Amino acid sequence: MMQSLAKKRIAVVGLGLSGLATVRFLQSLGIKPVLMDSRAKPAAIEQIAAEKVDGIYLGKLDANRLAKMDMIVLSPGLAPSHPAIRFAVAQGVELVGDVELFARFCQKPIIAITGSNGKSTVTKLVEAMLQRSGINALAAGNIGLPVLDAITQPNIDVFVLEFSSFQLDTTQSLHSVASCILNVSADHLDRYNNMAAYTASKQRVYQHTKLAVFNVDDAATMPQDAEKTLGVSLADADFGICQVNEQAWLKVAGAALLPVAQMSLFGAHNQFNAIVAAALALAAGASRDGLISALQQFQPLAHRCILVLEHKGIRWVNDSKATNIGATLAAIAGLKPSVAGKLILIAGGDGKGADLTELQPVLQRDVQQLITLGKDGPAIAALTANSIEVKSLVAAVAAAAKIAQAGDMVLLSPACASLDMFSSYGERGDQFVQAVKAEVL
Repeated sequence: MMQSLAKKRIAVVGLGLSGLATVRFLQSLGIKPVLMDSRAKPAAIEQIAAEKVDGIYLGKLDANRLAKMDMIVLSPGLAPSHPAIRFAVAQGVELVGDVELFARFCQKPIIAITGSNGKSTVTKLVEAMLQRSGINALAAGNIGLPVLDAITQPNIDVFVLEFSSFQLDTTQSLHSVASCILNVSADHLDRYNNMAAYTASKQRVYQHTKLAVFNVDDAATMPQDAEKTLGVSLADADFGICQVNEQAWLKVAGAALLPVAQMSLFGAHNQFNAIVAAALALAAGASRDGLISALQQFQPLAHRCILVLEHKGIRWVNDSKATNIGATLAAIAGLKPSVAGKLILIAGGDGKGADLTELQPVLQRDVQQLITLGKDGPAIAALTANSIEVKSLVAAVAAAAKIAQAGDMVLLSPACASLDMFSSYGERGDQFVQAVKAEVL
């Protein structure tokens, strides 16, 4: 593979995290790629030594230059439908992503994870389960560490990879010991023509897998073509929830594993995530003791249903990572059973073209007070009579504080992206935490 690449003219298009990792990887093989980015000044452009590449071209993508390449390694942030990319592909240029390059070089077992929501939690859980089983596992991909940086790390036994639909769009050769789609809900419809196209993208994770794990309660996750399948549901007989001495336990591979109360994560959605993670980790050689240890000690990921504080009987929960409808629905379904009083939801932001009316039944049934903000806040507020519109997250927290009483939960779970008001969902979550502490302490 290295020899065949060395003879190719290769363009790396998009110089974000994965693009820079691709440049480093190609340079380690002695290849000097052509670099392109649609931005006039990418943030990390100064990291690239001009003498180690075959030209750097910034601004509008040059279709004619791209058409002269043998291969384009495209950043997941750029759509394959970009006119310059489509023109090059029409001239016979091979289009791949960094994951496809990784797949062609990787010789170690791979666990592949995707879904609209929960995939980062499951990815890190699988990594922890394997590590606590004595297996040197490394989480990479959409979770933060680019796969072409991960592949250079020594002594890795198993790669646990999180994939976005964008990454899967340019991946054909990935072979995995186990893979899963956790769920499929409306997201990224500003890039895909419809839900069918988005779902088809997610389904690519099942290509060349030995075990396809899917969500029994979500038909869109069911594998269309896989060697072996495993359906998971909280009600499943082998992988689900069972009762032991009137106590709820996780059940894995037909046997009770751990009391739900001993999990470090809370909420029914995280019980499902834990069971899926266990099924994937077992496929890669994890032990039951490793599963138990990880589930008891796993630290929740930032901005994902994190209890900020409990004050005067009111719980404040940060789920800023809920950037689509499905994530918010999952959070409400997972947390509502534990709420003795009112559930007060803060939502809104950029809905990315999704049909926000999908929230209406749950807002009217399970949410006693809705507080909205952001670009699509008014559209969400219109879905229920119990709504208040505000201009800022600080104002939302103040409004919630006036309403909340002992036994209530205030949940930030926006169902929208953050970029209309914040630099990221992380900044949104941090501002929520700061506002809560300033308001109630």
